[in-house]
Amino acid sequence: MLSIFSFFKGNKNSAPDIGYLQTDIHSHLIPNIDDGIQSIEEGISILREMESLGYTKVITSPHTMWGTYDNTAETILSGLKQMQEAILEEGINIELQAASEYYLDEHFMQRIHSDEELLTFGQNHILVETGFINEPPELKEASFHLTMKGYKMVYAHPERYLYLLEKPSLIEELLDRNIIFQLNAVSLTGCYSKPVQKLAEKLIDMKAIKLVGTDCHNMGHINLLKEATTTKYWKKLLDLELLNNQL
Repeated sequence: MLSIFSFFKGNKNSAPDIGYLQTDIHSHLIPNIDDGIQSIEEGISILREMESLGYTKVITSPHTMWGTYDNTAETILSGLKQMQEAILEEGINIELQAASEYYLDEHFMQRIHSDEELLTFGQNHILVETGFINEPPELKEASFHLTMKGYKMVYAHPERYLYLLEKPSLIEELLDRNIIFQLNAVSLTGCYSKPVQKLAEKLIDMKAIKLVGTDCHNMGHINLLKEATTTKYWKKLLDLELLNNQL
């Protein structure tokens, strides 16, 4: 009995381990352009922590949301250059790239139909989020038109969407459309809510998750990431065929 108790005690206090993950594909690490970091120094501190955890590539994804975060490829790439210069100066061994997290609404639909440059990552992957409460009427149309234009739609943190909890059949429907589900690792801690945690676990059990991200906005999210690596579903997550390191 003592040995069993010691085993569980050791697990509880074990060091954070991100496993084979080397690439993070969702974060907000360009200063002062969304609700993420507010300074280069803050970003450097976070990236040092990510390096110590084992990350070698970070694809940061500032919000693009009409009327709130009116970012463009130009503003994001300008901020990226500043962060890359700071990383080089500080000797951090992380490759920093940038895409964007696009908010799905009628304005994003206009972007899809125009010739505007959209920021992608990997093999033309594009990160898209929706409102948390109601299923957006544009969701299926957006996935269709993005596919027709050669994009691979990545569905940001689906576990956070109440409409998926209320309409589970939609999960399979979206997967059938080859939409790539991206889980926020910190959802496994229950930090958003218990229902979010439960849906995250369900999606892992369904083997629906193809990408995992930190969605890091600040150092608090790094601490939550470390906590997530100690949860029972972390190993189940890593047992999935995740695409992170291919991007």
